[in-house]
Amino acid sequence: MSNQKTYGKLIGASLGPGDPLLITRRSWAVLQSGARWLYPVKKAEENSYALAIVERGGLAVPGDAEELVFPMTRDAEILLKAWANAAARTVELLGEGRDLVFLVEGDASTFATFGHLARVVRELVPEIEVEIIPGVSSFAAAAASAGTSLAEEDETLAIIPAAYGIGVIDHLLDEFDTLVLLKVKPLINEVIELLARRDLLQTSCFIEKVGSPDERIVRDVASLKGEKVNYLSLLLVQNPKRERGELRRGCRQRQEARETA
Repeated sequence: MSNQKTYGKLIGASLGPGDPLLITRRSWAVLQSGARWLYPVKKAEENSYALAIVERGGLAVPGDAEELVFPMTRDAEILLKAWANAAARTVELLGEGRDLVFLVEGDASTFATFGHLARVVRELVPEIEVEIIPGVSSFAAAAASAGTSLAEEDETLAIIPAAYGIGVIDHLLDEFDTLVLLKVKPLINEVIELLARRDLLQTSCFIEKVGSPDERIVRDVASLKGEKVNYLSLLLVQNPKRERGELRRGCRQRQEARETA
Protein backbone atom coordinates (compact mmCIF):
# COMPACT_ATOMS: atom_id res chain seq x y z
CA MET A 1 0.00 0.00 0.00
CA SER A 2 1.35 3.41 -0.98
CA ASN A 3 1.80 6.02 1.74
CA GLN A 4 2.21 8.83 -0.78
CA LYS A 5 0.27 11.94 0.24
CA THR A 6 -2.50 13.11 -2.05
CA TYR A 7 -2.60 16.87 -2.50
CA GLY A 8 -5.53 19.01 -3.50
CA LYS A 9 -5.42 21.26 -6.54
CA LEU A 10 -4.41 24.92 -6.25
CA ILE A 11 -6.79 27.08 -8.29
CA GLY A 12 -6.25 30.74 -9.10
CA ALA A 13 -9.74 32.17 -9.57
CA SER A 14 -9.74 35.47 -11.45
CA LEU A 15 -12.54 37.73 -10.22
CA GLY A 16 -12.21 40.70 -12.55
CA PRO A 17 -11.35 44.20 -11.36
CA GLY A 18 -14.27 44.94 -9.06
CA ASP A 19 -17.70 44.35 -10.53
CA PRO A 20 -18.92 40.88 -9.46
CA LEU A 21 -20.88 40.61 -12.71
CA LEU A 22 -17.50 40.30 -14.45
CA ILE A 23 -16.62 37.11 -12.56
CA THR A 24 -16.53 34.31 -15.14
CA ARG A 25 -18.86 31.34 -14.87
CA ARG A 26 -15.87 29.07 -14.27
CA SER A 27 -14.62 31.11 -11.31
CA TRP A 28 -18.16 31.40 -9.94
CA ALA A 29 -18.55 27.62 -10.08
CA VAL A 30 -15.22 26.98 -8.36
CA LEU A 31 -16.12 29.38 -5.56
CA GLN A 32 -19.14 27.20 -4.83
CA SER A 33 -17.44 23.85 -5.41
CA GLY A 34 -16.50 23.15 -1.81
CA ALA A 35 -12.88 24.12 -2.30
CA ARG A 36 -11.38 26.04 0.58
CA TRP A 37 -10.93 29.77 -0.04
CA LEU A 38 -7.65 31.62 0.32
CA TYR A 39 -7.54 35.37 -0.16
CA PRO A 40 -4.73 37.98 -0.09
CA VAL A 41 -4.39 40.84 2.40
CA LYS A 42 -1.67 43.45 2.87
CA LYS A 43 -1.76 43.17 6.65
CA ALA A 44 -3.14 40.55 9.02
CA GLU A 45 -6.89 40.89 9.58
CA GLU A 46 -7.11 43.70 7.02
CA ASN A 47 -9.90 43.93 4.45
CA SER A 48 -9.27 42.04 1.22
CA TYR A 49 -10.17 43.74 -2.07
CA ALA A 50 -10.54 40.35 -3.79
CA LEU A 51 -12.79 39.01 -1.04
CA ALA A 52 -14.96 42.13 -1.22
CA ILE A 53 -15.66 41.48 -4.92
CA VAL A 54 -17.09 38.06 -4.10
CA GLU A 55 -19.09 39.41 -1.18
CA ARG A 56 -20.65 42.07 -3.41
CA GLY A 57 -21.67 39.22 -5.69
CA GLY A 58 -23.77 37.76 -2.91
CA LEU A 59 -21.67 34.78 -1.85
CA ALA A 60 -21.23 34.17 1.86
CA VAL A 61 -17.62 33.77 2.96
CA PRO A 62 -17.08 30.21 4.22
CA GLY A 63 -16.14 29.92 7.87
CA ASP A 64 -12.87 28.18 7.01
CA ALA A 65 -11.71 30.78 4.46
CA GLU A 66 -8.20 31.90 5.29
CA GLU A 67 -6.14 34.99 4.57
CA LEU A 68 -2.58 35.02 3.29
CA VAL A 69 -0.51 38.10 4.07
CA PHE A 70 1.44 39.74 1.25
CA PRO A 71 2.84 43.02 2.65
CA MET A 72 3.25 46.12 0.49
CA THR A 73 6.94 46.73 1.05
CA ARG A 74 10.21 46.79 -0.87
CA ASP A 75 12.11 45.24 2.05
CA ALA A 76 13.48 42.04 0.49
CA GLU A 77 13.83 40.23 3.81
CA ILE A 78 10.23 40.94 4.85
CA LEU A 79 8.93 39.93 1.42
CA LEU A 80 10.93 36.71 1.37
CA LYS A 81 9.60 35.70 4.76
CA ALA A 82 6.00 36.55 3.80
CA TRP A 83 6.18 34.57 0.56
CA ALA A 84 7.75 31.59 2.33
CA ASN A 85 5.05 31.62 5.01
CA ALA A 86 2.26 31.90 2.43
CA ALA A 87 3.63 29.08 0.28
CA ALA A 88 4.26 26.82 3.29
CA ARG A 89 0.73 27.34 4.60
CA THR A 90 -0.73 26.71 1.15
CA VAL A 91 1.17 23.43 0.84
CA GLU A 92 0.08 22.45 4.35
CA LEU A 93 -3.59 22.99 3.48
CA LEU A 94 -3.29 21.24 0.12
CA GLY A 95 -1.78 18.31 1.99
CA GLU A 96 -5.20 17.72 3.54
CA GLY A 97 -6.32 16.57 0.08
CA ARG A 98 -8.83 19.35 -0.47
CA ASP A 99 -8.70 21.81 -3.35
CA LEU A 100 -7.83 25.43 -2.59
CA VAL A 101 -9.18 28.39 -4.54
CA PHE A 102 -7.08 31.53 -4.30
CA LEU A 103 -9.08 34.71 -4.94
CA VAL A 104 -7.43 37.03 -7.45
CA GLU A 105 -8.65 40.49 -8.39
CA GLY A 106 -8.35 41.16 -12.12
CA ASP A 107 -6.71 38.40 -14.13
CA ALA A 108 -4.57 35.78 -12.37
CA SER A 109 -1.92 35.71 -15.10
CA THR A 110 -1.40 39.48 -15.33
CA PHE A 111 0.58 41.35 -12.63
CA ALA A 112 -1.00 39.09 -9.99
CA THR A 113 0.18 37.59 -6.73
CA PHE A 114 -1.01 34.16 -7.72
CA GLY A 115 1.68 33.44 -10.32
CA HIS A 116 4.49 33.79 -7.81
CA LEU A 117 2.63 31.87 -5.13
CA ALA A 118 1.92 28.98 -7.48
CA ARG A 119 5.54 28.87 -8.61
CA VAL A 120 6.88 28.70 -5.04
CA VAL A 121 4.31 26.06 -4.10
CA ARG A 122 5.39 23.91 -7.07
CA GLU A 123 9.02 24.34 -6.08
CA LEU A 124 8.16 22.91 -2.66
CA VAL A 125 5.95 20.10 -3.99
CA PRO A 126 6.28 19.61 -7.76
CA GLU A 127 3.36 17.18 -8.00
CA ILE A 128 0.79 19.76 -6.88
CA GLU A 129 -1.61 20.53 -9.72
CA VAL A 130 -2.26 24.20 -10.51
CA GLU A 131 -5.16 25.65 -12.49
CA ILE A 132 -5.40 29.28 -13.57
CA ILE A 133 -8.85 30.59 -14.46
CA PRO A 134 -8.55 33.65 -16.72
CA GLY A 135 -10.52 36.79 -16.02
CA VAL A 136 -11.19 40.38 -17.02
CA SER A 137 -8.12 42.57 -16.49
CA SER A 138 -8.27 46.03 -14.96
CA PHE A 139 -7.08 47.71 -18.16
CA ALA A 140 -9.63 45.92 -20.37
CA ALA A 141 -12.41 46.93 -17.98
CA ALA A 142 -11.03 50.47 -17.77
CA ALA A 143 -11.08 50.89 -21.54
CA ALA A 144 -14.67 49.64 -21.63
CA SER A 145 -15.74 52.00 -18.84
CA ALA A 146 -14.03 54.91 -20.58
CA GLY A 147 -15.69 54.01 -23.88
CA THR A 148 -12.43 53.63 -25.76
CA SER A 149 -10.45 50.92 -27.52
CA LEU A 150 -7.09 49.65 -26.38
CA ALA A 151 -6.03 48.83 -29.92
CA GLU A 152 -7.71 48.66 -33.32
CA GLU A 153 -6.65 46.80 -36.45
CA ASP A 154 -2.86 47.16 -36.69
CA GLU A 155 -2.34 49.43 -33.69
CA THR A 156 0.20 48.52 -31.03
CA LEU A 157 -0.31 48.32 -27.27
CA ALA A 158 2.01 48.25 -24.26
CA ILE A 159 1.08 47.68 -20.62
CA ILE A 160 3.64 48.56 -17.97
CA PRO A 161 3.83 49.59 -14.31
CA ALA A 162 4.47 53.32 -14.14
CA ALA A 163 7.28 52.59 -11.68
CA TYR A 164 9.60 51.97 -14.63
CA GLY A 165 9.98 55.72 -14.68
CA ILE A 166 9.47 58.76 -16.86
CA GLY A 167 12.37 57.97 -19.18
CA VAL A 168 10.95 54.58 -20.13
CA ILE A 169 7.42 55.96 -20.47
CA ASP A 170 8.66 58.78 -22.72
CA HIS A 171 10.45 56.27 -24.94
CA LEU A 172 7.47 53.91 -25.17
CA LEU A 173 5.14 56.72 -26.23
CA ASP A 174 7.02 56.76 -29.53
CA GLU A 175 6.88 52.99 -29.91
CA PHE A 176 3.21 52.22 -29.20
CA ASP A 177 -0.15 53.65 -30.22
CA THR A 178 -1.63 53.05 -26.78
CA LEU A 179 0.21 52.90 -23.48
CA VAL A 180 -1.41 51.58 -20.32
CA LEU A 181 0.32 52.82 -17.18
CA LEU A 182 -0.54 50.78 -14.10
CA LYS A 183 -0.19 51.89 -10.47
CA VAL A 184 0.46 55.51 -11.36
CA LYS A 185 0.03 56.84 -7.81
CA PRO A 186 3.75 57.48 -7.01
CA LEU A 187 4.47 59.24 -10.32
CA ILE A 188 1.18 60.92 -11.15
CA ASN A 189 2.59 64.47 -11.15
CA GLU A 190 5.61 63.56 -13.25
CA VAL A 191 3.48 61.62 -15.74
CA ILE A 192 1.08 64.55 -16.11
CA GLU A 193 4.01 66.89 -16.81
CA LEU A 194 5.34 64.47 -19.43
CA LEU A 195 1.95 64.18 -21.14
CA ALA A 196 1.65 67.97 -21.17
CA ARG A 197 5.06 68.31 -22.84
CA ARG A 198 4.09 65.68 -25.39
CA ASP A 199 0.67 67.28 -25.98
CA LEU A 200 -1.09 64.04 -25.05
CA LEU A 201 -3.32 65.15 -22.18
CA GLN A 202 -6.36 65.35 -24.46
CA THR A 203 -5.94 61.71 -25.51
CA SER A 204 -5.37 60.36 -22.01
CA CYS A 205 -7.82 59.06 -19.42
CA PHE A 206 -7.40 58.22 -15.73
CA ILE A 207 -9.41 55.37 -14.19
CA GLU A 208 -9.44 54.52 -10.49
CA LYS A 209 -10.83 51.37 -8.82
CA VAL A 210 -12.54 50.29 -12.02
CA GLY A 211 -15.65 48.16 -11.59
CA SER A 212 -15.99 48.91 -7.89
CA PRO A 213 -18.65 51.11 -6.28
CA ASP A 214 -15.90 53.75 -5.98
CA GLU A 215 -14.93 53.74 -9.66
CA ARG A 216 -13.78 57.13 -10.90
CA ILE A 217 -13.01 58.23 -14.45
CA VAL A 218 -11.15 61.50 -15.01
CA ARG A 219 -10.71 62.78 -18.55
CA ASP A 220 -9.21 66.09 -17.47
CA VAL A 221 -6.00 64.38 -16.41
CA ALA A 222 -4.22 67.67 -15.70
CA SER A 223 -6.69 68.33 -12.87
CA LEU A 224 -5.16 65.42 -10.94
CA LYS A 225 -1.83 67.17 -10.45
CA GLY A 226 -1.08 67.42 -6.74
CA GLU A 227 -3.86 64.98 -5.85
CA LYS A 228 -3.25 61.80 -3.87
CA VAL A 229 -4.81 59.14 -6.08
CA ASN A 230 -5.66 55.56 -5.14
CA TYR A 231 -3.16 52.73 -5.51
CA LEU A 232 -5.64 50.89 -7.78
CA SER A 233 -5.46 53.39 -10.61
CA LEU A 234 -4.20 53.48 -14.17
CA LEU A 235 -3.78 55.79 -17.13
CA LEU A 236 -4.75 55.05 -20.71
CA VAL A 237 -2.59 57.12 -23.05
CA GLN A 238 -3.17 57.18 -26.78
CA ASN A 239 -0.64 58.73 -29.14
CA PRO A 240 -2.35 59.46 -32.49
CA LYS A 241 0.75 61.36 -33.65
CA ARG A 242 3.04 58.37 -33.50
CA GLU A 243 4.97 57.66 -36.68
CA ARG A 244 4.57 54.06 -37.76
CA GLY A 245 6.77 51.90 -39.90
CA GLU A 246 5.50 49.95 -42.89
CA LEU A 247 3.52 46.85 -41.97
CA ARG A 248 4.25 43.72 -44.02
CA ARG A 249 1.26 41.42 -44.27
CA GLY A 250 1.41 37.76 -45.14
CA CYS A 251 -0.83 38.19 -48.20
CA ARG A 252 1.39 41.00 -49.48
CA GLN A 253 4.46 38.84 -49.09
CA ARG A 254 2.82 36.02 -51.06
CA GLN A 255 1.84 38.45 -53.83
CA GLU A 256 5.41 39.79 -54.02
CA ALA A 257 6.74 36.24 -54.19
CA ARG A 258 4.45 35.41 -57.13
CA GLU A 259 5.46 38.57 -58.98
CA THR A 260 9.18 37.82 -58.68
CA ALA A 261 8.81 34.12 -59.54
